[in-house]
Amino acid sequence: MQESPAQTVAAAIETTAARPKHRRGFAAMAPETLRAICSEGGRIAHAKGRAHRFTAEQASQAGKKGGATVSADRSHMAEIGSRGGIAKRGYRKRRAELRPAKAEQAPTA
Repeated sequence: MQESPAQTVAAAIETTAARPKHRRGFAAMAPETLRAICSEGGRIAHAKGRAHRFTAEQASQAGKKGGATVSADRSHMAEIGSRGGIAKRGYRKRRAELRPAKAEQAPTA
């Protein structure tokens, strides 16, 4: 008698659920070892001229370009503004609720 595909999948799931997962490759390495390997790769990439380090001016230009792109989407900006307004309204409401409680607790001279 041959098993159906559903039975085969169910059997596979049962066997994998019983076994604990083992980390492999980079995930199994100690953090210090992984950091050393990655650091060496970065040094080699810079030495070969395949890596790029941004200057402060280049980073500023990239940030402005990204900001201009995001702010061009008016519906996205409207959503952000709406969320900010709702949050501010809630903050003001909580503050107003605390003011009378503080006034009652204040000692009178």
